[in-house]
Amino acid sequence: MAGAPPKPWPTGLSEQCEPLVRRVLAPNPSPYTYTGTQTYLVGAGADVAVIDPGPADPAHIDAIVAAVGEARIAAIMCTHTHRDHSPAARPLATRTGAPIVGCAPLAIDSDLPRSDESFDHDYAPDRVMEDGEAMTGTGWTLRAIATPGHVSNHLCFALEESGALFTGDHVMAWSTSVVVPPDGDMGDYMKSLDRLYAREDRVYYPAHGPAVDKPRQLVRGMIGHRRQREAQILRLLGETARTAGEFVPAMYKGLDPRLSGAAEMSVTAHLIDLERRGLVARSDGIWQTI
Repeated sequence: MAGAPPKPWPTGLSEQCEPLVRRVLAPNPSPYTYTGTQTYLVGAGADVAVIDPGPADPAHIDAIVAAVGEARIAAIMCTHTHRDHSPAARPLATRTGAPIVGCAPLAIDSDLPRSDESFDHDYAPDRVMEDGEAMTGTGWTLRAIATPGHVSNHLCFALEESGALFTGDHVMAWSTSVVVPPDGDMGDYMKSLDRLYAREDRVYYPAHGPAVDKPRQLVRGMIGHRRQREAQILRLLGETARTAGEFVPAMYKGLDPRLSGAAEMSVTAHLIDLERRGLVARSDGIWQTI
């Protein structure tokens, strides 16, 4: 996990990433969001798409509207429904008349401890995009790529005209994605990484942190990292049975204490995946090898 760059950060400013892509940084930095959520504007003509409008912060919504200028918002597109990604969709739609499209709504009822950003239970899209569906505008085409794992409703959006992929929280350069059961699924996450590795995208634009200019190299490293974590869990279980929390001190040296809950849930996601594959078992919260 990389440390945040020195301030000042470009919060509220419209930054040009490439001819068809701009970004506006939301004022919501945290250990889970890096410098904040990056809202992307796609299009350079009469209409634009807004990807991941972010938190329902009035100043951020004002910044998005200012960046859009005289263009029409053809679609407000959400990669998933964590509260740092989708809550601004409804007030932005009310203000501009734009439809909300993208991921499906999601409601999770669970008493498991949560360490990631909580879900946006008020998210109500006008159109749910299925895998492979496209949204088009003047000079741009965004195609939905289903990438469950971080959460079950996660989508990436491929900009076909430039080879860019908007990866939401699925792939980021500054940190690995948090996978939190019950909705986060490590098996699905690994399959989604494999799917992206098979693609030939030129650049990734994640919702947090810098652009990724060597996408396949990063994804290959992420797959290797997760496999190393899996092997580490099996090795530690070979020494003694453990609770999920007891893995964290051995596996995450020098971890920011604020992230210990997320680390435990990530370990739990790996354990559940290994359990499904018949490699480990649990009883009363204690995990052991089979």
